[in-house]
Amino acid sequence: MDAQVSRYLIKGGTVVDGTGAAPFSADLRVHDGLIAEIGPGLEAASGEVQVDAAGCYVTPGLIESHTHFDGTLWWQPELDPLPGCGVTTVVMGNCGFALAPLHDDPAVRHEVVKIFSFFEDIPEPPFVSKLPWNWRTWSEYKQSMVANTRVAANYGAFVGHIALRLAVLGMAAWERASTPDEIARMAALLDDALAAGALGLSSNLLDHDGSDRPVPSMVADDAEFRALFEVMGRYRGPTVQVVVDSIMRFTAAASMERIARLAEGLPVRVQWAGVPTLQWQKDYGIQQPLLELHERFAREGRDFWTGYAHVPIIVTASIRQSLLFAQSNEYAWHEVVEAGSDEAKTALLKDPEWRLRAQHSWDEKSLETSFFRQPGGILLDNPENGTDPVSTLGDYAATLGLPPSDALAEWFLRNGLSSSVTMPPWHKDDDMVVRLTRDPLAVGNINDSGAHGQLFCGSGDNLLLYTDYVRRGLLKIEEAVHCQTGKLASHFGFADRGELKPGMRADVTVFSPDEIRHRDKYKVFDVPDGKGGNTWRWTRDPAPVRLTLVNGVATFADGAATGARPGTLVMPDRKP
Repeated sequence: MDAQVSRYLIKGGTVVDGTGAAPFSADLRVHDGLIAEIGPGLEAASGEVQVDAAGCYVTPGLIESHTHFDGTLWWQPELDPLPGCGVTTVVMGNCGFALAPLHDDPAVRHEVVKIFSFFEDIPEPPFVSKLPWNWRTWSEYKQSMVANTRVAANYGAFVGHIALRLAVLGMAAWERASTPDEIARMAALLDDALAAGALGLSSNLLDHDGSDRPVPSMVADDAEFRALFEVMGRYRGPTVQVVVDSIMRFTAAASMERIARLAEGLPVRVQWAGVPTLQWQKDYGIQQPLLELHERFAREGRDFWTGYAHVPIIVTASIRQSLLFAQSNEYAWHEVVEAGSDEAKTALLKDPEWRLRAQHSWDEKSLETSFFRQPGGILLDNPENGTDPVSTLGDYAATLGLPPSDALAEWFLRNGLSSSVTMPPWHKDDDMVVRLTRDPLAVGNINDSGAHGQLFCGSGDNLLLYTDYVRRGLLKIEEAVHCQTGKLASHFGFADRGELKPGMRADVTVFSPDEIRHRDKYKVFDVPDGKGGNTWRWTRDPAPVRLTLVNGVATFADGAATGARPGTLVMPDRKP
Protein backbone atom coordinates (compact mmCIF):
# COMPACT_ATOMS: atom_id res chain seq x y z
CA MET A 1 0.00 0.00 0.00
CA ASP A 2 1.34 3.44 -0.96
CA ALA A 3 2.13 5.30 2.25
CA GLN A 4 1.39 8.63 0.60
CA VAL A 5 -2.20 7.79 -0.35
CA SER A 6 -4.51 10.39 1.19
CA ARG A 7 -7.94 8.93 0.34
CA TYR A 8 -9.21 5.71 1.94
CA LEU A 9 -12.49 3.90 2.28
CA ILE A 10 -12.37 1.44 5.17
CA LYS A 11 -15.20 -1.01 4.46
CA GLY A 12 -17.14 -3.51 6.53
CA GLY A 13 -15.56 -2.94 9.93
CA THR A 14 -16.95 -2.56 13.43
CA VAL A 15 -16.41 1.02 14.50
CA VAL A 16 -15.39 1.65 18.12
CA ASP A 17 -15.35 5.43 18.05
CA GLY A 18 -13.36 6.27 21.17
CA THR A 19 -16.23 7.87 23.08
CA GLY A 20 -17.05 4.77 25.11
CA ALA A 21 -20.20 4.15 23.05
CA ALA A 22 -21.09 0.64 21.94
CA PRO A 23 -19.49 -0.61 18.70
CA PHE A 24 -21.46 -0.36 15.48
CA SER A 25 -21.08 -1.57 11.91
CA ALA A 26 -20.07 1.16 9.47
CA ASP A 27 -17.66 2.21 6.77
CA LEU A 28 -15.23 5.08 7.27
CA ARG A 29 -13.94 7.47 4.64
CA VAL A 30 -10.65 9.39 4.94
CA HIS A 31 -9.81 12.33 2.68
CA ASP A 32 -6.73 14.51 2.93
CA GLY A 33 -5.87 13.78 6.54
CA LEU A 34 -9.41 14.06 7.92
CA ILE A 35 -12.27 11.68 8.61
CA ALA A 36 -14.73 12.66 5.89
CA GLU A 37 -17.68 10.33 6.49
CA ILE A 38 -18.84 7.42 8.66
CA GLY A 39 -21.86 5.31 7.82
CA PRO A 40 -23.15 2.02 6.45
CA GLY A 41 -22.87 1.10 2.79
CA LEU A 42 -20.62 3.96 1.67
CA GLU A 43 -19.84 3.83 -2.05
CA ALA A 44 -16.24 4.12 -3.23
CA ALA A 45 -15.25 7.40 -4.83
CA SER A 46 -12.62 8.01 -7.49
CA GLY A 47 -9.05 7.73 -6.25
CA GLU A 48 -9.90 5.99 -2.98
CA VAL A 49 -8.02 2.95 -1.76
CA GLN A 50 -10.44 0.44 -0.28
CA VAL A 51 -9.45 -1.38 2.91
CA ASP A 52 -11.33 -4.58 3.75
CA ALA A 53 -12.06 -4.36 7.50
CA ALA A 54 -14.39 -7.36 7.71
CA GLY A 55 -13.93 -9.02 11.10
CA CYS A 56 -11.94 -6.02 12.35
CA TYR A 57 -12.38 -3.18 14.78
CA VAL A 58 -11.87 0.33 13.41
CA THR A 59 -10.78 2.62 16.22
CA PRO A 60 -9.00 5.91 16.83
CA GLY A 61 -5.24 5.62 16.93
CA LEU A 62 -3.84 4.82 20.35
CA ILE A 63 -2.23 7.52 22.50
CA GLU A 64 0.85 6.61 24.54
CA SER A 65 0.23 8.81 27.58
CA HIS A 66 3.63 8.51 29.29
CA THR A 67 6.76 8.03 27.19
CA HIS A 68 10.37 9.17 27.08
CA PHE A 69 10.96 9.43 23.33
CA ASP A 70 12.34 12.97 23.83
CA GLY A 71 15.79 12.00 22.63
CA THR A 72 14.96 8.75 20.89
CA LEU A 73 12.78 10.27 18.19
CA TRP A 74 15.87 12.10 16.87
CA TRP A 75 17.71 8.83 16.12
CA GLN A 76 14.84 6.33 15.85
CA PRO A 77 12.17 8.32 13.96
CA GLU A 78 10.29 5.19 12.88
CA LEU A 79 9.42 4.68 16.58
CA ASP A 80 9.56 0.91 16.16
CA PRO A 81 7.37 -1.00 17.02
CA LEU A 82 4.60 1.55 17.67
CA PRO A 83 3.06 1.76 14.15
CA GLY A 84 2.41 -1.99 14.10
CA CYS A 85 0.73 -1.70 17.49
CA GLY A 86 -1.74 0.96 16.39
CA VAL A 87 -0.10 3.93 18.12
CA THR A 88 -0.54 7.35 16.52
CA THR A 89 0.48 9.82 19.30
CA VAL A 90 3.16 9.83 22.01
CA VAL A 91 3.39 12.15 25.02
CA MET A 92 6.93 13.09 26.11
CA GLY A 93 8.62 15.28 28.73
CA ASN A 94 7.26 13.26 31.64
CA CYS A 95 8.62 12.87 35.19
CA GLY A 96 10.24 16.34 35.13
CA PHE A 97 12.77 15.06 32.57
CA ALA A 98 12.80 17.23 29.46
CA LEU A 99 15.25 18.62 26.91
CA ALA A 100 14.25 22.27 27.31
CA PRO A 101 14.81 24.89 28.52
CA LEU A 102 18.62 24.80 28.69
CA HIS A 103 21.38 26.67 30.53
CA ASP A 104 24.13 28.47 28.60
CA ASP A 105 26.87 26.44 30.35
CA PRO A 106 27.67 23.26 28.33
CA ALA A 107 28.37 21.35 31.54
CA VAL A 108 24.88 22.12 32.84
CA ARG A 109 23.35 21.24 29.49
CA HIS A 110 25.12 17.89 29.64
CA GLU A 111 23.54 17.36 33.05
CA VAL A 112 20.21 17.11 31.23
CA VAL A 113 21.65 14.25 29.17
CA LYS A 114 23.10 12.54 32.24
CA ILE A 115 19.73 12.70 33.98
CA PHE A 116 17.98 11.09 31.02
CA SER A 117 20.70 8.48 30.76
CA PHE A 118 20.56 7.47 34.42
CA PHE A 119 16.87 7.70 35.23
CA GLU A 120 15.53 6.45 31.90
CA ASP A 121 18.36 4.05 30.98
CA ILE A 122 19.01 5.72 27.62
CA PRO A 123 22.68 5.79 26.52
CA GLU A 124 24.36 9.20 26.47
CA PRO A 125 26.22 9.03 23.10
CA PRO A 126 23.24 9.45 20.74
CA PHE A 127 22.01 12.42 22.76
CA VAL A 128 25.34 14.09 22.06
CA SER A 129 25.77 13.08 18.43
CA LYS A 130 22.20 13.09 17.09
CA LEU A 131 20.60 16.19 18.64
CA PRO A 132 21.47 19.73 17.41
CA TRP A 133 21.07 21.39 20.83
CA ASN A 134 20.31 24.65 19.02
CA TRP A 135 17.80 25.93 21.59
CA ARG A 136 17.74 27.53 25.02
CA THR A 137 13.99 28.11 25.53
CA TRP A 138 11.20 25.59 25.08
CA SER A 139 9.76 27.59 22.18
CA GLU A 140 13.12 27.31 20.39
CA TYR A 141 13.17 23.58 21.16
CA LYS A 142 9.74 23.27 19.58
CA GLN A 143 10.94 25.09 16.46
CA SER A 144 13.94 22.75 16.19
CA MET A 145 11.81 19.61 16.58
CA VAL A 146 9.34 20.76 13.95
CA ALA A 147 12.13 21.74 11.54
CA ASN A 148 14.49 18.82 12.05
CA THR A 149 12.48 15.70 12.91
CA ARG A 150 10.17 13.57 10.79
CA VAL A 151 8.60 10.79 12.82
CA ALA A 152 6.03 8.03 12.47
CA ALA A 153 3.63 9.31 15.15
CA ASN A 154 2.36 12.60 16.46
CA TYR A 155 4.12 13.92 19.53
CA GLY A 156 3.39 16.33 22.35
CA ALA A 157 5.66 17.33 25.22
CA PHE A 158 5.63 18.76 28.72
CA VAL A 159 8.20 21.25 29.92
CA GLY A 160 10.16 19.61 32.74
CA HIS A 161 10.50 21.12 36.20
CA ILE A 162 14.00 19.68 36.49
CA ALA A 163 14.98 21.31 33.19
CA LEU A 164 13.55 24.63 34.41
CA ARG A 165 15.60 24.51 37.60
CA LEU A 166 18.82 23.55 35.80
CA ALA A 167 18.27 26.28 33.20
CA VAL A 168 18.02 28.96 35.89
CA LEU A 169 20.07 27.70 38.86
CA GLY A 170 22.70 25.65 37.05
CA MET A 171 24.21 22.90 39.17
CA ALA A 172 22.87 24.59 42.31
CA ALA A 173 19.48 23.20 41.26
CA TRP A 174 20.49 19.98 43.02
CA GLU A 175 21.34 21.74 46.26
CA ARG A 176 19.04 24.59 47.31
CA ALA A 177 15.75 26.38 47.05
CA SER A 178 15.49 29.18 44.50
CA THR A 179 15.49 32.89 45.21
CA PRO A 180 12.52 35.13 44.29
CA ASP A 181 14.43 36.35 41.23
CA GLU A 182 15.16 32.76 40.13
CA ILE A 183 11.52 31.82 40.64
CA ALA A 184 10.51 34.72 38.40
CA ARG A 185 12.92 33.56 35.71
CA MET A 186 11.56 30.00 35.88
CA ALA A 187 8.03 31.36 35.66
CA ALA A 188 8.98 33.32 32.53
CA LEU A 189 10.48 30.19 30.92
CA LEU A 190 7.37 28.21 31.77
CA ASP A 191 5.21 30.96 30.29
CA ASP A 192 7.28 30.79 27.09
CA ALA A 193 6.71 27.02 26.90
CA LEU A 194 2.97 27.16 27.49
CA ALA A 195 2.52 29.94 24.95
CA ALA A 196 4.40 27.79 22.42
CA GLY A 197 2.19 24.74 22.97
CA ALA A 198 3.75 22.68 25.75
CA LEU A 199 1.28 20.25 27.30
CA GLY A 200 2.01 21.68 30.72
CA LEU A 201 4.55 21.25 33.51
CA SER A 202 5.92 17.88 34.61
CA SER A 203 7.54 17.49 38.00
CA ASN A 204 9.13 14.73 40.05
CA LEU A 205 8.74 14.01 43.77
CA LEU A 206 10.04 10.45 43.47
CA ASP A 207 13.55 9.93 42.19
CA HIS A 208 17.01 9.88 43.75
CA ASP A 209 20.16 9.56 41.66
CA GLY A 210 23.00 7.06 41.85
CA SER A 211 24.46 8.92 44.83
CA ASP A 212 21.06 9.00 46.58
CA ARG A 213 20.57 12.72 45.86
CA PRO A 214 16.95 13.83 45.45
CA VAL A 215 16.33 15.18 41.94
CA PRO A 216 16.28 19.00 41.65
CA SER A 217 12.48 19.29 41.66
CA MET A 218 12.45 17.69 45.12
CA VAL A 219 14.55 20.60 46.39
CA ALA A 220 11.97 23.16 45.21
CA ASP A 221 10.10 24.91 48.02
CA ASP A 222 6.43 25.80 48.24
CA ALA A 223 6.93 29.30 46.89
CA GLU A 224 8.47 27.91 43.70
CA PHE A 225 5.70 25.38 43.13
CA ARG A 226 2.98 27.94 43.79
CA ALA A 227 4.52 30.46 41.39
CA LEU A 228 4.71 27.85 38.62
CA PHE A 229 1.14 26.74 39.30
CA GLU A 230 0.01 30.35 39.04
CA VAL A 231 1.55 30.55 35.57
CA MET A 232 -0.30 27.35 34.66
CA GLY A 233 -3.54 28.83 35.94
CA ARG A 234 -3.35 31.66 33.39
CA TYR A 235 -3.74 29.19 30.51
CA ARG A 236 -6.62 27.04 29.41
CA GLY A 237 -5.84 23.37 28.96
CA PRO A 238 -2.37 22.60 30.39
CA THR A 239 -1.68 19.83 32.89
CA VAL A 240 0.62 19.56 35.88
CA GLN A 241 2.02 16.05 35.67
CA VAL A 242 3.83 14.82 38.78
CA VAL A 243 5.32 11.46 39.70
CA VAL A 244 5.16 10.57 43.38
CA ASP A 245 6.60 7.68 45.35
CA SER A 246 4.41 4.64 45.87
CA ILE A 247 7.21 2.19 45.18
CA MET A 248 10.33 3.06 47.18
CA ARG A 249 10.03 5.53 50.08
CA PHE A 250 6.22 5.63 50.05
CA THR A 251 5.85 9.41 50.29
CA ALA A 252 3.10 9.61 47.65
CA ALA A 253 0.24 10.58 49.97
CA ALA A 254 2.19 13.37 51.68
CA SER A 255 3.41 14.67 48.32
CA MET A 256 -0.10 14.83 46.92
CA GLU A 257 -1.46 16.57 49.99
CA ARG A 258 1.23 19.19 49.39
CA ILE A 259 0.38 19.50 45.68
CA ALA A 260 -3.32 19.85 46.50
CA ARG A 261 -2.60 22.59 49.04
CA LEU A 262 -0.35 24.51 46.65
CA ALA A 263 -2.85 24.25 43.79
CA GLU A 264 -5.73 25.45 45.95
CA GLY A 265 -7.88 28.06 44.22
CA LEU A 266 -6.18 27.71 40.85
CA PRO A 267 -7.78 26.25 37.69
CA VAL A 268 -5.02 23.67 37.36
CA ARG A 269 -5.43 20.13 36.09
CA VAL A 270 -3.13 17.68 37.89
CA GLN A 271 -2.14 14.22 36.67
CA TRP A 272 -0.41 12.25 39.39
CA ALA A 273 1.10 8.79 39.33
CA GLY A 274 -0.95 7.56 41.05
CA VAL A 275 -3.12 4.80 42.45
CA PRO A 276 -0.94 1.66 42.35
CA THR A 277 -2.00 -1.40 40.35
CA LEU A 278 0.64 -3.90 41.44
CA GLN A 279 -0.51 -6.78 43.62
CA TRP A 280 2.35 -6.36 46.08
CA GLN A 281 1.40 -2.69 46.58
CA LYS A 282 -2.11 -3.81 47.48
CA ASP A 283 -0.81 -6.52 49.80
CA TYR A 284 1.69 -4.09 51.38
CA GLY A 285 -1.07 -1.62 52.26
CA ILE A 286 0.09 1.12 49.87
CA GLN A 287 -2.82 1.03 47.45
CA GLN A 288 -5.85 1.71 49.65
CA PRO A 289 -4.74 5.07 51.15
CA LEU A 290 -3.95 6.42 47.69
CA LEU A 291 -7.26 5.19 46.30
CA GLU A 292 -9.01 6.99 49.15
CA LEU A 293 -7.03 10.14 48.36
CA HIS A 294 -8.03 9.90 44.70
CA GLU A 295 -11.68 9.52 45.66
CA ARG A 296 -11.45 12.45 48.08
CA PHE A 297 -10.02 14.69 45.36
CA ALA A 298 -12.99 13.73 43.17
CA ARG A 299 -15.50 14.51 45.95
CA GLU A 300 -13.85 17.90 46.43
CA GLY A 301 -14.40 18.65 42.76
CA ARG A 302 -10.70 18.87 41.96
CA ASP A 303 -9.47 18.34 38.41
CA PHE A 304 -7.01 15.72 39.68
CA TRP A 305 -6.43 12.59 37.57
CA THR A 306 -4.58 9.52 38.78
CA GLY A 307 -2.26 7.80 36.33
CA TYR A 308 -2.09 4.03 36.32
CA ALA A 309 -0.47 1.16 34.45
CA HIS A 310 -2.14 -1.99 33.16
CA VAL A 311 1.17 -3.69 32.38
CA PRO A 312 2.60 -6.62 34.40
CA ILE A 313 6.15 -5.32 34.78
CA ILE A 314 8.92 -7.81 34.02
CA VAL A 315 12.38 -6.25 33.96
CA THR A 316 15.88 -7.35 33.16
CA ALA A 317 19.01 -6.06 34.86
CA SER A 318 22.61 -5.84 33.79
CA ILE A 319 25.82 -4.27 35.05
CA ARG A 320 26.34 -2.35 31.81
CA GLN A 321 23.66 0.29 32.33
CA SER A 322 20.83 0.00 34.81
CA LEU A 323 19.28 2.17 37.49
CA LEU A 324 17.61 -0.87 39.06
CA PHE A 325 20.26 -1.37 41.74
CA ALA A 326 20.32 2.28 42.84
CA GLN A 327 16.54 2.58 42.78
CA SER A 328 16.36 -0.48 45.01
CA ASN A 329 18.77 1.13 47.51
CA GLU A 330 21.43 -1.42 46.53
CA TYR A 331 24.19 1.13 46.07
CA ALA A 332 27.10 -1.30 46.47
CA TRP A 333 25.97 -3.13 43.32
CA HIS A 334 25.38 0.21 41.63
CA GLU A 335 29.14 0.81 41.99
CA VAL A 336 29.65 -2.01 39.49
CA VAL A 337 27.25 -0.38 37.02
CA GLU A 338 29.14 2.91 37.34
CA ALA A 339 32.60 1.34 37.03
CA GLY A 340 33.88 2.65 33.72
CA SER A 341 35.73 -0.34 32.27
CA ASP A 342 35.40 -4.12 32.19
CA GLU A 343 38.58 -4.33 34.20
CA ALA A 344 37.11 -2.12 36.92
CA LYS A 345 33.86 -4.09 36.99
CA THR A 346 35.75 -7.38 37.21
CA ALA A 347 37.96 -6.06 40.00
CA LEU A 348 34.94 -5.06 42.07
CA LEU A 349 33.13 -8.35 41.52
CA LYS A 350 36.22 -10.23 42.71
CA ASP A 351 37.09 -7.93 45.61
CA PRO A 352 36.39 -9.57 49.04
CA GLU A 353 35.80 -6.20 50.72
CA TRP A 354 33.27 -5.16 48.07
CA ARG A 355 31.54 -8.53 48.35
CA LEU A 356 31.05 -8.05 52.08
CA ARG A 357 29.60 -4.57 51.54
CA ALA A 358 27.40 -5.77 48.68
CA GLN A 359 25.97 -8.67 50.68
CA HIS A 360 25.29 -6.41 53.67
CA SER A 361 23.59 -3.89 51.38
CA TRP A 362 21.60 -6.69 49.73
CA ASP A 363 20.40 -8.11 53.06
CA GLU A 364 20.04 -4.96 55.18
CA LYS A 365 19.79 -1.82 53.05
CA SER A 366 17.92 -2.80 49.89
CA LEU A 367 14.24 -1.95 49.97
CA GLU A 368 12.10 -4.64 51.57
CA THR A 369 9.98 -4.66 48.42
CA SER A 370 12.92 -4.89 46.01
CA PHE A 371 13.64 -7.79 43.68
CA PHE A 372 16.77 -8.62 45.64
CA ARG A 373 14.72 -9.91 48.55
CA GLN A 374 13.39 -12.65 46.21
CA PRO A 375 16.50 -14.44 44.88
CA GLY A 376 14.45 -17.56 44.23
CA GLY A 377 12.58 -15.68 41.53
CA ILE A 378 15.53 -14.01 39.81
CA LEU A 379 16.16 -15.90 36.58
CA LEU A 380 19.74 -16.22 35.28
CA ASP A 381 18.46 -16.53 31.73
CA ASN A 382 20.52 -14.32 29.44
CA PRO A 383 24.21 -15.25 29.74
CA GLU A 384 26.71 -13.77 27.31
CA ASN A 385 28.68 -16.99 26.85
CA GLY A 386 26.41 -19.63 28.41
CA THR A 387 28.95 -21.14 30.79
CA ASP A 388 26.25 -22.12 33.27
CA PRO A 389 22.79 -23.52 32.47
CA VAL A 390 19.77 -21.31 33.04
CA SER A 391 18.61 -21.40 36.64
CA THR A 392 17.27 -19.14 39.35
CA LEU A 393 19.65 -17.15 41.51
CA GLY A 394 18.33 -19.00 44.54
CA ASP A 395 19.21 -22.40 43.06
CA TYR A 396 22.55 -21.15 41.75
CA ALA A 397 23.48 -19.75 45.17
CA ALA A 398 22.56 -23.05 46.82
CA THR A 399 24.66 -24.97 44.31
CA LEU A 400 27.69 -22.76 44.99
CA GLY A 401 27.04 -22.58 48.72
CA LEU A 402 27.19 -18.79 48.60
CA PRO A 403 24.91 -15.93 49.64
CA PRO A 404 22.82 -14.53 46.74
CA SER A 405 24.94 -11.41 46.20
CA ASP A 406 28.18 -13.41 46.01
CA ALA A 407 26.51 -15.95 43.72
CA LEU A 408 25.37 -13.20 41.33
CA ALA A 409 28.89 -11.80 41.25
CA GLU A 410 30.24 -15.26 40.39
CA TRP A 411 27.60 -15.67 37.67
CA PHE A 412 28.58 -12.42 35.93
CA LEU A 413 32.28 -13.36 36.14
CA ARG A 414 31.67 -16.82 34.68
CA ASN A 415 29.02 -15.97 32.09
CA GLY A 416 30.20 -12.59 30.85
CA LEU A 417 29.83 -8.96 31.92
CA SER A 418 27.25 -8.32 29.17
CA SER A 419 24.94 -10.95 30.63
CA SER A 420 21.60 -9.90 32.05
CA VAL A 421 19.10 -11.43 34.46
CA THR A 422 15.30 -11.34 34.58
CA MET A 423 13.70 -10.23 37.81
CA PRO A 424 10.59 -11.83 39.33
CA PRO A 425 7.41 -10.52 37.67
CA TRP A 426 5.38 -7.82 39.36
CA HIS A 427 1.85 -9.16 39.02
CA LYS A 428 -1.09 -6.83 38.48
CA ASP A 429 -4.16 -6.26 40.61
CA ASP A 430 -6.67 -6.85 37.81
CA ASP A 431 -9.61 -5.54 39.82
CA MET A 432 -7.91 -2.18 40.27
CA VAL A 433 -6.89 -2.00 36.61
CA VAL A 434 -10.51 -2.52 35.58
CA ARG A 435 -11.78 -0.05 38.17
CA LEU A 436 -9.41 2.70 37.03
CA THR A 437 -10.05 2.00 33.34
CA ARG A 438 -13.68 2.88 34.05
CA ASP A 439 -12.87 5.84 36.30
CA PRO A 440 -13.57 9.22 34.64
CA LEU A 441 -10.57 10.79 36.40
CA ALA A 442 -7.87 8.25 35.57
CA VAL A 443 -5.15 8.34 32.89
CA GLY A 444 -4.27 4.92 31.49
CA ASN A 445 -1.74 3.38 29.12
CA ILE A 446 1.26 4.52 31.18
CA ASN A 447 4.17 2.26 30.19
CA ASP A 448 7.37 4.34 29.82
CA SER A 449 7.82 3.57 26.11
CA GLY A 450 11.12 4.85 24.76
CA ALA A 451 12.88 4.51 28.11
CA HIS A 452 14.60 1.67 29.96
CA GLY A 453 15.48 0.01 26.67
CA GLN A 454 17.59 -2.64 28.38
CA LEU A 455 15.17 -3.17 31.30
CA PHE A 456 11.90 -3.76 29.45
CA CYS A 457 10.20 -2.85 26.20
CA GLY A 458 7.09 -0.82 27.04
CA SER A 459 6.24 -0.18 23.40
CA GLY A 460 3.26 -2.28 22.44
CA ASP A 461 2.14 -2.91 26.00
CA ASN A 462 -1.04 -0.99 25.15
CA LEU A 463 -2.23 -4.17 23.41
CA LEU A 464 -2.60 -6.04 26.69
CA LEU A 465 -5.91 -4.32 27.35
CA TYR A 466 -7.20 -6.05 24.20
CA THR A 467 -5.32 -9.33 24.26
CA ASP A 468 -5.77 -9.90 27.99
CA TYR A 469 -8.47 -7.83 29.68
CA VAL A 470 -10.97 -7.81 26.79
CA ARG A 471 -10.34 -11.45 25.84
CA ARG A 472 -10.92 -12.53 29.44
CA GLY A 473 -14.15 -10.57 29.56
CA LEU A 474 -12.93 -8.15 32.23
CA LEU A 475 -13.48 -5.13 29.98
CA LYS A 476 -15.65 -4.36 26.99
CA ILE A 477 -13.82 -3.39 23.82
CA GLU A 478 -15.32 0.09 23.92
CA GLU A 479 -13.96 0.61 27.44
CA ALA A 480 -10.47 -0.53 26.46
CA VAL A 481 -10.49 1.70 23.36
CA HIS A 482 -11.92 4.76 25.12
CA CYS A 483 -9.32 4.78 27.88
CA GLN A 484 -6.47 4.81 25.33
CA THR A 485 -8.00 7.21 22.81
CA GLY A 486 -10.85 9.66 23.39
CA LYS A 487 -10.39 9.85 27.13
CA LEU A 488 -6.68 10.65 26.81
CA ALA A 489 -7.26 13.15 23.99
CA SER A 490 -9.73 14.97 26.22
CA HIS A 491 -7.34 14.91 29.17
CA PHE A 492 -4.45 16.42 27.20
CA GLY A 493 -6.65 18.84 25.26
CA PHE A 494 -6.21 17.25 21.82
CA ALA A 495 -9.50 18.53 20.47
CA ASP A 496 -8.95 17.40 16.88
CA ARG A 497 -8.28 13.68 17.43
CA GLY A 498 -9.00 10.72 19.70
CA GLU A 499 -12.52 10.04 18.41
CA LEU A 500 -13.85 8.85 15.06
CA LYS A 501 -16.08 11.68 13.87
CA PRO A 502 -16.28 13.57 10.57
CA GLY A 503 -13.89 16.50 10.62
CA MET A 504 -11.47 14.94 13.12
CA ARG A 505 -7.87 14.17 12.21
CA ALA A 506 -7.58 10.73 10.62
CA ASP A 507 -5.57 8.96 13.31
CA VAL A 508 -7.06 5.52 12.80
CA THR A 509 -6.16 1.92 13.42
CA VAL A 510 -7.79 -1.23 12.05
CA PHE A 511 -7.17 -4.60 13.71
CA SER A 512 -8.61 -8.06 13.96
CA PRO A 513 -9.00 -9.20 17.57
CA ASP A 514 -8.10 -12.73 16.41
CA GLU A 515 -4.79 -11.63 14.85
CA ILE A 516 -3.21 -9.31 17.39
CA ARG A 517 -0.88 -10.62 20.07
CA HIS A 518 1.22 -9.06 22.80
CA ARG A 519 4.50 -10.23 21.31
CA ASP A 520 7.58 -11.35 23.23
CA LYS A 521 10.43 -8.86 23.45
CA TYR A 522 13.80 -9.44 21.84
CA LYS A 523 17.07 -7.59 21.33
CA VAL A 524 17.84 -5.36 18.38
CA PHE A 525 21.17 -3.58 17.97
CA ASP A 526 20.26 -0.16 16.59
CA VAL A 527 21.07 2.38 19.32
CA PRO A 528 24.19 4.44 18.45
CA ASP A 529 26.96 3.79 20.98
CA GLY A 530 29.14 6.81 20.15
CA LYS A 531 31.95 4.58 18.92
CA GLY A 532 30.75 4.03 15.39
CA GLY A 533 28.64 1.01 16.30
CA ASN A 534 25.39 0.23 18.05
CA THR A 535 24.24 -1.14 21.37
CA TRP A 536 21.00 -3.01 21.95
CA ARG A 537 17.49 -2.32 23.16
CA TRP A 538 14.41 -4.43 23.65
CA THR A 539 11.73 -4.35 20.96
CA ARG A 540 8.93 -6.64 19.83
CA ASP A 541 7.25 -7.63 16.58
CA PRO A 542 4.10 -5.85 15.40
CA ALA A 543 0.75 -6.98 16.84
CA PRO A 544 0.11 -6.86 13.90
CA VAL A 545 -2.70 -4.43 13.25
CA ARG A 546 -4.08 -4.33 9.70
CA LEU A 547 -3.64 -0.58 9.22
CA THR A 548 -2.43 2.47 11.12
CA LEU A 549 -3.12 5.95 9.74
CA VAL A 550 -1.45 9.04 11.19
CA ASN A 551 -3.00 12.24 9.88
CA GLY A 552 -4.46 10.12 7.08
CA VAL A 553 -1.12 8.59 6.04
CA ALA A 554 -0.41 4.88 6.48
CA THR A 555 2.47 4.16 8.85
CA PHE A 556 1.65 0.43 8.98
CA ALA A 557 -0.08 -1.60 6.26
CA ASP A 558 0.13 -5.01 4.62
CA GLY A 559 1.91 -6.47 7.64
CA ALA A 560 4.81 -4.01 7.81
CA ALA A 561 5.77 -0.47 8.68
CA THR A 562 5.56 1.73 5.58
CA GLY A 563 8.44 4.04 6.48
CA ALA A 564 6.15 7.07 6.31
CA ARG A 565 6.75 9.76 8.92
CA PRO A 566 3.67 11.98 8.94
CA GLY A 567 3.68 12.79 12.66
CA THR A 568 3.26 16.40 13.75
CA LEU A 569 3.52 18.28 17.03
CA VAL A 570 0.18 18.14 18.87
CA MET A 571 -0.77 20.85 21.34
CA PRO A 572 -3.61 21.46 23.78
CA ASP A 573 -6.64 23.36 22.53
CA ARG A 574 -6.30 26.69 24.31
CA LYS A 575 -9.23 28.49 22.71
CA PRO A 576 -11.57 30.16 25.24
